[in-house]
Amino acid sequence: MLGVMRKYKQSVIIKIVFGVIVFSFIGTIFLVWGKGDSGLKGSSGFAIKVDKTKISYEEYQQGYQRVRSLFQQMLGSITPEMEKQYGIKKSAMDNLINQVLIKREAKKMGLSVSKDEIVKAIAGVSAFQKDGVFNFDQYQQLLKSQRMTPAAFEQAQEEELLIKKAQEKIKGDVKVSDDDLQKEFKLQNDKLELSFVGFSPAEMVKEVKLTDQELQAYLQAHQEEFRTHEQVSVSYLIVDPAAYAGKVTATEEESTTFFQKHMDKYQGKEGILPYAQVKEQVRKDTVADKGAKLAYEKAAEAVNKYGKTGDLAAAAQSLGAKSAETSLFSVKAPPQAMAGESEVINRAFLLKSNELGGPVESARGIYLLKLKEKKPAAVPPLADVRKRVEELCRVDKAKELAKNKAQEALSQLGKGSGAYKLQETGLFLNKDAVVPKIGPSRELVDTAFKLTTAAPVAATPVTVNGVWYAIKLKNRIEAPKDEFARQKETLRAKLLPKKQQEAESAWLKGLRDKATIVINPALIAE
Repeated sequence: MLGVMRKYKQSVIIKIVFGVIVFSFIGTIFLVWGKGDSGLKGSSGFAIKVDKTKISYEEYQQGYQRVRSLFQQMLGSITPEMEKQYGIKKSAMDNLINQVLIKREAKKMGLSVSKDEIVKAIAGVSAFQKDGVFNFDQYQQLLKSQRMTPAAFEQAQEEELLIKKAQEKIKGDVKVSDDDLQKEFKLQNDKLELSFVGFSPAEMVKEVKLTDQELQAYLQAHQEEFRTHEQVSVSYLIVDPAAYAGKVTATEEESTTFFQKHMDKYQGKEGILPYAQVKEQVRKDTVADKGAKLAYEKAAEAVNKYGKTGDLAAAAQSLGAKSAETSLFSVKAPPQAMAGESEVINRAFLLKSNELGGPVESARGIYLLKLKEKKPAAVPPLADVRKRVEELCRVDKAKELAKNKAQEALSQLGKGSGAYKLQETGLFLNKDAVVPKIGPSRELVDTAFKLTTAAPVAATPVTVNGVWYAIKLKNRIEAPKDEFARQKETLRAKLLPKKQQEAESAWLKGLRDKATIVINPALIAE
């Protein structure tokens, strides 16, 4: 292949082709550069297996990075949550699986790629060009910088061209019939008018009657909505480190050592201030630090002495501190006295009966804790939450009643208007996706345009903004036939890409359905 490239490197044909054929430099190259075969980090040796073809973990990683980079270019940044939202890993796996299947199918179709086609494709890569012309030296240097041989890159280009040929063949076989065009024309240009009746859950609420049995069933079915959080109440004390500052002193050596460890605390306009200038403040800070350490040591000694018996009162007396108590609280609703003390709160929920917990340091001081009461998370009895259960159950029942009323109305509309006072929408177009007097709803519009004079009533009600509607075709005004002749080719140009995409998707689905695809569990678990 290098010989072929040398032959054409100064050719005028290359200069012409480069402006006509554009191949994506990133499209294939990063799927093969740096390719290895070490397997899935010591697991079964492959990331994905398509029938007998194995895709290595390295190939998957390169494909994944390619897809992620494309999303990053579009979105600016990618968080782990966004990766899940957009299914980046799945897209990478699907792309690799599809490549294997398409390459295999292309060969069955008898498709192949000539050396000249590969040469033209590579010459069209802008990264290999200098002043708009393919440069062989630049081609070699760039591949070398990426630790890839020309043979491997050229093989990758051949595979990409083969895939594109197969895709183009599938798309090339797609035709748009006059019947397709007629349906699309009518869909875009016919106007509809509906008769309708709507049922709002808000209007149904007063009609809802609830029994105790229904309320209990609702509570049982929605336990998590009513489950209370685990709660605890504690006795606690706070040791104030400042109270111990007067019990310690700081030597010159201790002060200088403290200064060296905490220089960043002593900043001036010109940077870190000299020790001599902040000596007194450093001494005070050193004393405060020693006092805090002493306070913690004393608190720890109290826990060691009184911890097993849980004698918080004795601990408080030995530390010269006062104890206090809380009422029951949850992690999400801590007592005001402990607001912001997340570590203290978390420790409170780990306490065991008759044990002292701590010491726990915080900005307010050093805490010792004792469990008073623990109330586990539980679903309360109906009597305790009856009002809230009634409210929520009534709303759900009202929605269900509104839907049932709309379904009943449809049955009556099939026979006539029945007892319902119908409203009329006026004429509207499919492309607007808005039904007058009802509102925007693609689902409702799609349902409406499937109605015919032979079957004018929708099979099921449609909800828009929470309201359930029963609809019936009142009038359909067809677009002028002479207008179809004028729009026919424009419609064909618009409809063809859509049908081609549908055909390619169906073809790919068929290939995947017939294949045995195995994804390494370790890959899914990542």
